[in-house]
Amino acid sequence: MSSLSRRTFAAMSAAAITPPRAAQRSDPNRLRAGVIGCGIRGVGAHIATLLKMKEADNVEVSAVCDVFDKRAQHAAGLTGGKPYQDYRRLLEDKNVDIVFIATPDHWHGQMAVEAAAAGKHIYCEKPMTHSVEEAKRVVAKIRETGVKMQVGVQGMSDDSYETAYKYVQQGALGKVVIAQIDYSRNYRDDYWLKPVDAGARPGVNLNWDLFLGPAPQRPWDPERYFNWIRYWDYSGGIPAGLFVHRVTRLIKSLGLTFPEYGSAHGGKFQFPASTAEVPDTINIMLDYPGGPTVMLISSLANDTPVAHHLRGHKATLEFTPTGFVIRPQRLWAKEVQEVIHKKTGGEDTELHVRNLLRAIRDNEPLKCDCMLGYYGVVACQFGVRSYRERKYLKWDVQGERILPA
Repeated sequence: MSSLSRRTFAAMSAAAITPPRAAQRSDPNRLRAGVIGCGIRGVGAHIATLLKMKEADNVEVSAVCDVFDKRAQHAAGLTGGKPYQDYRRLLEDKNVDIVFIATPDHWHGQMAVEAAAAGKHIYCEKPMTHSVEEAKRVVAKIRETGVKMQVGVQGMSDDSYETAYKYVQQGALGKVVIAQIDYSRNYRDDYWLKPVDAGARPGVNLNWDLFLGPAPQRPWDPERYFNWIRYWDYSGGIPAGLFVHRVTRLIKSLGLTFPEYGSAHGGKFQFPASTAEVPDTINIMLDYPGGPTVMLISSLANDTPVAHHLRGHKATLEFTPTGFVIRPQRLWAKEVQEVIHKKTGGEDTELHVRNLLRAIRDNEPLKCDCMLGYYGVVACQFGVRSYRERKYLKWDVQGERILPA
């Protein structure tokens, strides 16, 4: 696969993958995982978690895949799984029941669709997809095939948000008019910058064409490969990398679906000389039908936190490290009771993976299914597109797409 044109790639992707027969195994109850993407998240989170869960949860890593041979071989050494460079070969592997997708964002949608077509259950890192159209295709394929798909917003394994939803539905807050949340960091010289491995050699030990895949074709650029999160071709910047964790909490808590209008504001304010395309500061405002306005606040140049609030007419709910507290507004102090919720669960990859395993085995409800993943993608894409186009946007209900307002 030394050269991969967009037309050829699209044709290969459109071809159906025949679900393979299950291979014989010594333990029919053991679930076998294939990990696609063996970088920091794939190895440090998913493989580490699966190895930890191996005996107690009866799961193993049977295959690993990365376009960079060094990473694939390292992952194979850790797990004993069969190494692949091409993810399609892993999807053909009869010894894989679940696919963990830990690649750059621009691959999530296509890999999820093809994994479902191959009859594999899926754990897909956030954001679920790189675009709204991809998210629609993923939802359709999951519904068609019936496989289980968990989206990697691990915070949904904290019960605070589903519990908050119950109080909201009961009217404990009154009408919620504003929801605010943040995810900010601080960097000294440049942001989201990782070291480049000088040993990476396209055509020798790294398949650059397969990394690019559905993204625009470009000549080899090690900065784009190792620091893909800084480029629009492969990433949605702060919205897709950070906000998706936060906005999904608000969506779950308030029972939201698609925004009605949205806009984003920000720029490369602190690091104007950075080669990153994505901004270091971005803030998004989304109006959902009938309210509330959702405010997402972030900078990579200041990490002072903002309170995470659901602001209702009668009371305010504040999420805390231990759960949440509901405090009445002064005007309603005699009619609304203060509530303190101590959470169970947490923002934890192991809990999130275990939920998927139980969904496969026992049909336990998923904490972050493809529809919740879809809502999160749409919210974040409002921000990405508004920032890049410098436009106020609206949601086309019939076409399920974002348009200029």
